[in-house]
Amino acid sequence: MIVAYGVANLLQSVAAARTTVHHTFDPGLLLRLAGHRTYLVGLACQVVGFVLAFLSRRDLPLFLVQASVAAGLGVTALLGVVLLKWRLPVAEVALLVLLFAGITALVLAARPAPSKALGTAGMVALLVALAVIAVLGIFAVRLHGAPGSVALGSLAGLAFSAAAVAARPLASAPSWDAFLSDPLLYLLVGHSVVGQLLLGLAMQRGSTTAAVAAMDAAGAVPAAIVGLLLLNDKIWPGREWLAGIGFLVTLAAVVGLTRYAEPQHQHAVTRAVVGVPPPLVTQPAARVAGTASVITDPLPQAASTGLRRPTTRS
Repeated sequence: MIVAYGVANLLQSVAAARTTVHHTFDPGLLLRLAGHRTYLVGLACQVVGFVLAFLSRRDLPLFLVQASVAAGLGVTALLGVVLLKWRLPVAEVALLVLLFAGITALVLAARPAPSKALGTAGMVALLVALAVIAVLGIFAVRLHGAPGSVALGSLAGLAFSAAAVAARPLASAPSWDAFLSDPLLYLLVGHSVVGQLLLGLAMQRGSTTAAVAAMDAAGAVPAAIVGLLLLNDKIWPGREWLAGIGFLVTLAAVVGLTRYAEPQHQHAVTRAVVGVPPPLVTQPAARVAGTASVITDPLPQAASTGLRRPTTRS
């Protein structure tokens, strides 16, 4: 699961960065992204990760599964080292160690248990949340630069968090008939689609780093709280402190990885994955202060769309 999300992180952000920036809450963005083979491969990896995460939620608490999903970013960094010859600074190596330690702590603290039913009130709450997130997305998409990335990334995280809440009891459906007729399935799909659209919009703004950090925080924390309070998520007695420390360390390491890896990997990812031409590409003549001039730009596509650290989630 973590590996699948790590590969998806790398590929989907590259495709989003090479797609025309959208300034409206337009579902057509997903269709345009689907025109990129890189995005489709990344989406396939994300689907694999999603299925594995869904199956995990049947017995494992959401605080463990959601933290593991976010930990895919660590796999992205390791893939960069192995495949793209990235050089990890000492700070990033330390964050990867912390990430491994945090996940280990969560694994030791998590107590498997089947989910409780969410109930009608819970389903209504998820439906209202879907409508609210979509409406807020219509306004947030008007923001540009880092504020737009943070706002849209946070909303995407909330949508994915709600999808995780729906998935926990849905995974315990006794039969295919019960699974397909359960309203939670359609709430799960709705939140996932809205979250994917918001994430694509966020990654087109000024800072992919800010988008992913906001998404990871907004996606992990609410689901963990709801799981513990309402869905029968369990912690082994006496290990509550271990679960709390592990969750905080994992989340901090993920957010830190989005920060430290940004400058180093920008050019390598774009050229290696998407096949951007050599460093200097001559642009058509452009008018600057009333005169025509030729501009050379190392990475015109990345510069125009704000590509930074490659990352994403569901």
